[in-house]
Amino acid sequence: MAHHTAHPGRSERARLKLTPTERRASVMLALLFACRMLGLFLLTPVFAVAAHTIPGGNDAARVGLALGAYGLTQAFLQVPLGMASDRYGRRPVIAAGLLLFIAGGVMCALAPNIDWIIAGRVIQGLGAISAAITAWVADATRPEVRTRAMAMVGGSIGISFAASLVLSPLLVGEFGLSGLFWAISLLGFVCLIIATFVVPVVPRAKSPIVQARPRDVLRHGDLLRLNFGVFCLHFVLMSIFVVAPGLLARLGGYDSAHLWEVYLPVILMSFVLMVPAVFYAETRHAHKLALEVSVAGLAVVLALMPLASHMFLTLVVMFIGFFIAFNILEALQPSLVSRVAPPEFKGLALGFYNTAQALGVFAGAAVGGIMASFGDASKVFLVGAALSFVWFLVARGFKAHYSHD
Repeated sequence: MAHHTAHPGRSERARLKLTPTERRASVMLALLFACRMLGLFLLTPVFAVAAHTIPGGNDAARVGLALGAYGLTQAFLQVPLGMASDRYGRRPVIAAGLLLFIAGGVMCALAPNIDWIIAGRVIQGLGAISAAITAWVADATRPEVRTRAMAMVGGSIGISFAASLVLSPLLVGEFGLSGLFWAISLLGFVCLIIATFVVPVVPRAKSPIVQARPRDVLRHGDLLRLNFGVFCLHFVLMSIFVVAPGLLARLGGYDSAHLWEVYLPVILMSFVLMVPAVFYAETRHAHKLALEVSVAGLAVVLALMPLASHMFLTLVVMFIGFFIAFNILEALQPSLVSRVAPPEFKGLALGFYNTAQALGVFAGAAVGGIMASFGDASKVFLVGAALSFVWFLVARGFKAHYSHD
């Protein structure tokens, strides 16, 4: 009898563990995502300065276009490629996208002037595979462990960003701007090898072939809430990173070559501290609560940042708080998209989600730059706080009914 009562506990623990196939698929897809994101982030910390070495690189508008062209083409193609991955499979769509990413990187590496770099960045953006990668993670995992798998992918964004801050100045210093683009192309090739040969085959559930229609996603209230959420999250991230490096450098006495000494511990500490929150949300089925608390926390941290922005230590503490909320939301939201979207348009739903994310990146960087040029950093933080508060009100309407639970 005692043995019989103990069995359910063991069975529940086993159910909440990643299987070997789930673990391998999740780790490999997170590595694939991390390498690709590193390829994107490597340009951001140094391009505005390094572009002066090429013809046309003194034109700030064209330098901005070269940085932003990738995000715009990404936004337009996430949905079509998400739909294609539903119909033709994740692996072939991702492989084709990575070939475009590599080709664009090579064009940038060989570019004689800034206009050719813009063209190369447009081609890189045609490989809009974030939705297909996220859908592949969802295919490879059961609902009860999916947020942990998504956390590996979400966490890889922060770690890739931190790595880019360390590696980018070193690569440009050693090999020049062209060498940086060759490194980005090499990362794309590593991603192609992982996607083609290393990620395990995941049998997808056989469902009737239903042609997913964009209006199905656009009429889905919870998916719209999650799309608005990821737009806000990446708008806030990009807008505050327009002003944060200058603040940290001034208050801490760092130059740009040493700012990684601040970013790396902040991002790693926040990643460690977000793990218990994700585990709690999974085991207690408290996804809606985790979403609301994290968004509210984001709003509070951003509202306090203007007060904290006069002392180095308090600003660093605020940034740890920001990245705890950011990492939880980066893991939680794609998992919720994959839960609430019916299987036949999971890829399409994630395509809209990644489109909203790309638009958030582009809009956040643009608005943050304009605001920072007209006023002090505190206005950027307060706009982020106000947007996060609106997001909190929107998130409260989330139904939290999952199609796969």
